[in-house]
Amino acid sequence: MPQMSVEYSQGLAFDGRGFAAELHPLVAELVASPVESCKTRFRAVEEEFLGDGDPGRRAVYVQLRILSGRPVELRAELAERVLALLEKHVPGGRVHLAVDVAEIDRDVYRSAAR
Repeated sequence: MPQMSVEYSQGLAFDGRGFAAELHPLVAELVASPVESCKTRFRAVEEEFLGDGDPGRRAVYVQLRILSGRPVELRAELAERVLALLEKHVPGGRVHLAVDVAEIDRDVYRSAAR
């Protein structure tokens, strides 16, 4: 069920598939979910304005969505570990990295796989 969205600056040399290959087992372990249920989508951002507008700045934002009910400490650990993984996969330079762990209300979320 975990759903991840990754937005990154266009032109950033970011290996999304390599990142996701390590992200999915990490998330699955922490939230006790099968790796097969993890999904990650990537979007290169065509236009953005970061900080002072320096066109040399880049950013990567990850939003993880997991079912509600997990303790805040677990969500914070997940954010920290995903941030560390981003640091491993994103090249240096002026890059802002951010991770947000959001909850999906398990009482109303529905899904189907075919």
